[in-house]
Amino acid sequence: MQAVGLRRYLPIDDPESLLDLELPRPEPGGRDLLVRVEAVSVNPVDTKVRAPKPQQEDPPRVLGYDAAGVVEAVGPGVTGFRAGDAVYYAGDITRPGSNAQFQLVDERIVARKPATLDFAQTAALPLTALTAWELLFERMGYAVEGGGDGKALLVIGGAGGVGSIAIQLGKLAGFRVVATASREESTHWCRGLGADHVVDHRQPLAPQLQALGLDAVDAALNLADTDRYWTELGELLAPLGRVGLIVEPAGALRIGDPYKAKCIGIHWEFMFARPRFGTADMDRQGQILAQVAAMVDDGRLRGTLRETLSPITAANLREAHRRLEAGRSIGKLVLSGW
Repeated sequence: MQAVGLRRYLPIDDPESLLDLELPRPEPGGRDLLVRVEAVSVNPVDTKVRAPKPQQEDPPRVLGYDAAGVVEAVGPGVTGFRAGDAVYYAGDITRPGSNAQFQLVDERIVARKPATLDFAQTAALPLTALTAWELLFERMGYAVEGGGDGKALLVIGGAGGVGSIAIQLGKLAGFRVVATASREESTHWCRGLGADHVVDHRQPLAPQLQALGLDAVDAALNLADTDRYWTELGELLAPLGRVGLIVEPAGALRIGDPYKAKCIGIHWEFMFARPRFGTADMDRQGQILAQVAAMVDDGRLRGTLRETLSPITAANLREAHRRLEAGRSIGKLVLSGW
C-alpha cells in the first residue's frame, strides 16, 4: 500500500523528512477495523512527533492522527462496525498513523462519519473535536447543556483547530465566549464560529476584557502558549474559576497564589490518553465522535476545514507541516485522495 512516513527525524525543509513509501497492508485482529483512508488532517502533534531528534526508525514510522475513510475489513472481536461503513477517528499515537492507504484502529475510538460532510470535511474534525469536548465537558466538568449559562469563557487561540471547535461548544453550552486572535482574517473566522467578542492576544488581555464589561472570566482555555499566559490568566480568572490546558509548558509554572488563593481548577487534556493507556472508558471517544457527528448533521456544529491539498503525498504533507510550523494556520488543513 502507499504511505508517507519517516526513517529519520529531520527539519521539514529536508526532502527526506517525510517520504513516499510502499508498505505491507495490515490485517485486522481483535477489535481492530481495517480502514481504507480517504482523507487525513494535519495537527501540531504531527510536527512535534516529527521534530528533529537523533533516533532512526526501521521499519519507517507513519504519522497522522486524523482520518476519514471506509471500513475495509474487521477483526473477529468487532461488534459495532462492518465492511462498507464510512467512519472517522483520531487514532492512537502509539500505533501506525493515518498517512497510509490502510490503517488499523480500535473500534472503540471510531464513529460513523457525519452524513452531511464529505471525507475531507470530516477528516478535519476528530482530534480537535475530541480535545475540545474532553477538555470543556469532562476535564473541566461543565455540562454540555447549560453548563456555561451566566458564565464567561476565554478561548486563547480561537482560530486554531481546537479553538474553532471550542468556540462552538462553548456557545452551545451557554457561555459568553471571548476568543483571541491577532489578524483580521482570524478575527473574522472566530466571529463566524459564534464568538461573542474577539480580543487581540498580542496585547494585554485585562484592559480589553474590562472594555467589554468583564473584570474576570469564569473559565479559560489556553490553547496556544501555556507559559506566556499563565500569570495573566491567574489574575483574570474569577475565584473558583477553571483553566484548561493542552500545550506542554517550556518551564516550571507557579501553581500557588493567585491560583491557590482563588481555588482555580487546573485541567490538562491529552486526547491520546485513553487509547494510549487503554483506559476502561476508552469507548467514550467513539461515543463523543458519534455525538459530534449528530450535532454536525443537525446543524448545531459546523465543519472547520479551510483548505485541502490533494493527493496525499510526502510533498503535500511536507507543505502542510511547513504551514503549521509557521504558526499562522486558521481552521484545519486536510489532504485528500491517493
